[in-house]
Amino acid sequence: MEILQMIVSTFGILNMTMGQAMMILISLFFMYLAIVKKYEPLLLLPLAFGILIANLPRVGLDAYHFNPNNFEGTLSGVVRFDENGVPIPVPGGISQTWVPGLMNFLYSGIRMVIYPPLVFLCLGTMTDFGPLISNPKSALIGIGGQLGIFVAFFISLFLVKYIPGFDGFTEMEAAAIGIIGSSDGPTAIYAATRLAPHLLPPIAIAAFSYMALVPFIQPPIMRLLITKKERVIVMPEPKRVTQKQKIIFPIVCTIVTLLFVPAAGALISMLMLGNLIRESGIADRYVRAFQNDLLSILTFLVALSIGSSAQADTFLQKETLIIIACGLLAFAFGTFGGILVAKLLCFVTGGKVNPLIGNSGVSAMPMAARISQKMGQKFNTDNHLLMHAMGPIVSSTIGSAIVAGIFISYFTK
Repeated sequence: MEILQMIVSTFGILNMTMGQAMMILISLFFMYLAIVKKYEPLLLLPLAFGILIANLPRVGLDAYHFNPNNFEGTLSGVVRFDENGVPIPVPGGISQTWVPGLMNFLYSGIRMVIYPPLVFLCLGTMTDFGPLISNPKSALIGIGGQLGIFVAFFISLFLVKYIPGFDGFTEMEAAAIGIIGSSDGPTAIYAATRLAPHLLPPIAIAAFSYMALVPFIQPPIMRLLITKKERVIVMPEPKRVTQKQKIIFPIVCTIVTLLFVPAAGALISMLMLGNLIRESGIADRYVRAFQNDLLSILTFLVALSIGSSAQADTFLQKETLIIIACGLLAFAFGTFGGILVAKLLCFVTGGKVNPLIGNSGVSAMPMAARISQKMGQKFNTDNHLLMHAMGPIVSSTIGSAIVAGIFISYFTK
């Protein structure tokens, strides 16, 4: 009976909390969206599975788990690690060597800010800056899309203080939450890691979840703001851009950005390096590897690592619900800002800009551009807005990385 009791006591189900059960249900819902509804399955499926294994009790597959081994039997002191991987010496006891668990090891790529710049490197090889170079004024739409960042920042910093029983966020925490409005998961991770690492799980999950839900968030806003007359505008073909211009652009953009906003250097430099490799035409092997294999691996590692960091005891807090709500507002206002600028350009150019590309003012690449194309075709089969929408979306990607760099530079002083 003693042996049986000992075996039974190791069963995880006897140690499961209500919070862990709720997180498991959330993970199953995300799996449903990925498998049945096919909403961004490459992202949501590993994210959901990471949440699942992190909340199964006594398994130790969360991002913060360390495994003790090599018991030495001395009284020198036990070394443990906090959630950021910083060793905490404990006086007395038995000396142990603590090694990272599986998910803690993978999560190091998030904590040490390795994955996000590498994702930007891969995105650079997939990005055509031609539409932005041929139509520089489309960058204004990308600037308008940053409205969501500042709306979420000010709400997090000022308005949430009036929620009963909540003291509010600090400036650094509010800045990290605001970057959810970039609609760019790697940028949100990069900023949160530098500004508020303890809020990284809800910020990253909110950013990636809303990226997957862009097809539901943006169309109603587009229909509300854009008139029937504006929806059918046919935009002229983009001007031709030479290869020389495409090669010069990433070099100049890197120099200018890094000189003025050094904190954005890791993201911008990798994005531009990837694009330079693409446009130079001399390293096709790199381009194929970065666009396919490396990007797929990084997407998997980022999603799984972030999911494994969402433990019930840290994730199911009032702060998480507030962050998710602020993230939704950030996406909505980012779309709102981009569309307003696109409508202004439509008016200024005498109807040469279709405001349907305004939703691409958020840098949810390439989903937002696909939505512009799909809705344009729905209202006018002669509409081909995909390449026109890529100008705002790439400018928004650059702009959100710069805003994140400015926040990091200012608030970490």
